[in-house]
Amino acid sequence: MSLTTGVLLLPSCTSDRLVGIAKLCERTGYDYLWLADERFFREVYALLALCAQATERLRLGPCVTDPYSRHPSLTAMAIATLDEISKRRAVLGIGAGVSGFRELGIAREKPAVAIREAVELIRRLLRGETVTAGGQLVRFHEGRLDFTPPRADVPVYVASQHEHGCRVAGRVADGAIMQGCVAPGLLAFFRDTVAEGARRSGRDPRSIDLVARINVCIADDRAAARDVMRPGIVRSLVSQRPEFFTFRTAGLSVSRDLAEKIDALSYTHDPAPLATLAKDVPDDFVDAVTLAGPPAVIADGVVRLARGGITQLMLHPMALDGGVERVIERFQAEVMPRVRSAGV
Repeated sequence: MSLTTGVLLLPSCTSDRLVGIAKLCERTGYDYLWLADERFFREVYALLALCAQATERLRLGPCVTDPYSRHPSLTAMAIATLDEISKRRAVLGIGAGVSGFRELGIAREKPAVAIREAVELIRRLLRGETVTAGGQLVRFHEGRLDFTPPRADVPVYVASQHEHGCRVAGRVADGAIMQGCVAPGLLAFFRDTVAEGARRSGRDPRSIDLVARINVCIADDRAAARDVMRPGIVRSLVSQRPEFFTFRTAGLSVSRDLAEKIDALSYTHDPAPLATLAKDVPDDFVDAVTLAGPPAVIADGVVRLARGGITQLMLHPMALDGGVERVIERFQAEVMPRVRSAGV
């Protein structure tokens, strides 16, 4: 597969601005627009519908929804509706999720099993079947969609940071997504684990779209770009405690002092508490999971990812001044020509 590009956005801005960004993504040459289904931001499918009506070519979908806060049958209903609105441009990203479960009183149990059972149910409903499913976590009784979906084969992407989830992606999905797989150890883990899951199911690993979901900040001042990334690294550490799987797989160790400080925080998108620990995040932690710096530095990272097996670069744009539109533009105008000149 050749390298495609996508943009991931958190629905934190107004719907008007988000639609404008969708148009910008299409105009500047991206292939995908992904919107996070994150509690408690703006509603993802309403925004995706607006973006679909404002664009003609972009493929659009949630990245990611989960099988706990939305029953998979409702996800099937929503993604089929989006596929109809977008004239068959919908894609579905599904993972275990992180936020909102405590507030909703939902237990996040056996995520790999829940994802697999959700994908299986969604696909059967998109095929127009009447389904009874009695899985470990996903149950459905004699139900079907009351309309004919435009496509039975809406592409499904499974996102995971962990071994069991990556194997599920290789087993059942059209694509696999891993956040922050920049460090060589993380990239190798992602590629090899997805391939193992595919081979166990008799699938060709080369048929699976390998998506690197990377926070990207393009700025000529590399130190300033890294500083933009540090609060997000704190959030990632909070979500992964106490194992810190991603960073351990990248060959990094979290100091006892930083681990104790992380343990006192709750998972949040509020920048204030995250910023209090940002200065404690070392540069090698930033570089292991993000791409930050001038265009040439970003391009070198993208080329290495592509040569390591990545077939889609999903960038979550981050900016020194909050103006992510400029990062979106610069990536296509200043990074991708360097990537193409390297033969990727």
